[in-house]
Amino acid sequence: MNNQGVLVLEDGSVFKGRSFGAEGESAGEIVFNTSMTGYQEVLYDPSYAGQLVMMTYPLIGNYGVNSEDNESEKLWLQGFIVKEYTRIPSNWRAREPLHQLLVRQGIVAIDQVDTRLLTKKIREQGAMQGILSTRTDDVDLLLERLKGIPGLVGRDLVSEVTTSDPYVWINGEKSALNAEIASCDAHVVVYDFGVKYNILNMLSALKCRVTVVPANTSADAVLALNPDGILLSNGPGDPEGLPYAIQNVKALLGKKPIFGICLGHQILALALGAKCNKMKFGHHGGNQPVMDLATKRVQITAQNHGFAIDLSEIKEEVEVTHINLNDKTLEGLRHRTLPVSSVQYHPEGAPGPHDAAFFFKRFVDSILK
Repeated sequence: MNNQGVLVLEDGSVFKGRSFGAEGESAGEIVFNTSMTGYQEVLYDPSYAGQLVMMTYPLIGNYGVNSEDNESEKLWLQGFIVKEYTRIPSNWRAREPLHQLLVRQGIVAIDQVDTRLLTKKIREQGAMQGILSTRTDDVDLLLERLKGIPGLVGRDLVSEVTTSDPYVWINGEKSALNAEIASCDAHVVVYDFGVKYNILNMLSALKCRVTVVPANTSADAVLALNPDGILLSNGPGDPEGLPYAIQNVKALLGKKPIFGICLGHQILALALGAKCNKMKFGHHGGNQPVMDLATKRVQITAQNHGFAIDLSEIKEEVEVTHINLNDKTLEGLRHRTLPVSSVQYHPEGAPGPHDAAFFFKRFVDSILK
């Protein structure tokens, strides 16, 4: 196709562009991210597994990529779509241009796409499946291939992104479980549903020993590690596709303080008897306003999720603590008697604002009492 690429949506819509990533085809649910910066952190976020990511900001790639801003070991998204890509970055931290990273990791990407029109379509019609190709522009053929691609509802994507073995996070790196730390005030076990490195870094900065365990680790195995608290991480997809995680969290309720983030928030809510719904197009970006219902203060937050907890299904023993000011969806909760709380958004930012970073200190302080 002579360096050309095409995006075909399940409704037959076609968006032609220019390839700047790997050659090939990839498919998944298409989502749009409204962040102006932070494309590297977006690409490395495991929460984007199974999805095609489109950036609404029109110019991408101008500051290149580096090794310090990675949020995981590899790129997890299915494909990348932008309005205009800059092949020659200009930034003192850049180690290579973005397209070299995409090619090396096999991610199909196209630019010169009308991202405003595509964003408007998703906002009005809702999330839909799409397929990216640099091999053919035969729409009928691509639509036929797209029929065999599973959606996100009920799908376990966590098993694809979680760590295979437990480890201790020390100085920004994975270490053996028996590794020694110079000094720590608390021991936090993190369930890895697709955890971002900056969540682990925030805990480490608060002098926590951070042990990361696979998503399917039993409650008994977690308790055997003798943690002071348990954090349920972010991750991709539908929490109702993770019955093993929900059962493990149920077994841990009342045993140790628990704090959930994003998918971890949803898993915790389901363990507390709530229900989860697929959103029309989700929240993806760094500009979501959230109100603390107790203080009436507003935080601007980073979010990345396509599912939300149903407010009408919250049990009496659970208190709603935060609400999204744009669409009134649930953004935070806590149990009225147990040391359990969670937020739908990302307190660590990365990328995004740090208005809610205090949640990490609040959690650590609570387990040190």
